Amino acid sequence: MAGRAQAPAGRVRADGSAVASNGLGPARVLEIQRSRIVAAMVKESSERGAANVSVAHVVGRAGVSRRTFYEVFPDREACFLGCFEEGVARATKHVLAAYDPDAGWAERLRSALTGALSFFDEEPGLAQLLIVGSLGAGPEALERRRSVLARIIAFVDEGRRETKAGAELPSLTAEGIVGGVLSVLHSRLSDEQRGSLLALSGPLMSMIVLPYLGPAAARRELARPAPVARMTPTHSDADTLRDLDMRLTYRTVRVLLAVAATPGGSNRQLADASEIADQGQISKLLARLQRLGLIENTLGGSVRGAPNSWVLTDRGWEVQAALASR
Repeated sequence: MAGRAQAPAGRVRADGSAVASNGLGPARVLEIQRSRIVAAMVKESSERGAANVSVAHVVGRAGVSRRTFYEVFPDREACFLGCFEEGVARATKHVLAAYDPDAGWAERLRSALTGALSFFDEEPGLAQLLIVGSLGAGPEALERRRSVLARIIAFVDEGRRETKAGAELPSLTAEGIVGGVLSVLHSRLSDEQRGSLLALSGPLMSMIVLPYLGPAAARRELARPAPVARMTPTHSDADTLRDLDMRLTYRTVRVLLAVAATPGGSNRQLADASEIADQGQISKLLARLQRLGLIENTLGGSVRGAPNSWVLTDRGWEVQAALASR
């Protein structure tokens, strides 16, 4: 006789208690949920403008409940700030990948600018949030923005030590230069036909070095060949989704995400979480995910008449993580 189905190690049992083991317990669930919420905030901010994004917009796009949202972030502003900090961290990592701290000022500046523009081309949603959206996201976002800009301005201001002419310039010069660069990027990111930001590296570098190093150095920056975008390795998550023998319809994805957000949920609970009113439809979708080995029923069938209790399998968690990174 078949024994009662057991919750996979590191998941959540039907009664809601954690099964700690391989790091895929409640903490992993919250991590995935946070990733989905952050991605949704980035997209909503890009489309609506940060000041116009509500919690309802975010949870609707992320496919999570309000309760889940407030388990991760205390409010909408905290969510935006979380996105901002993550964007700064990712951009910084991208910049530092090819940064040589022992190089000269202009070379270090060129490397940092090229890295930032390359990142913005790869992540236009985050670029829009960092440069455009942060202006309208409230006083705390503006303060975080000022803090980041202060470090960039200090970096540019090092140019005053490069030449005698540079030494005669006021420190306000760097602030004006950074403001000018941001104005250009703001304009491009607000234009749907903006083209490649990386192509602006020569003109922007020319503008930056001109007051410090003079016209000849500025002309050399303009004459430099356009930098080539850095090649980033294809994420294994893409292989996970490509190899998945199913069509990722909107409803199927919503149900899979609902199972991740509501471990141990019954058919009715998952129908509510995924906003599918037709009980027959939710049963078909759950059965399809079960046949694909993405979910399993840890209770239904072992007790006659008991409600189903759905959780993700290991394969389901892989697909869920891939979806969360998109």
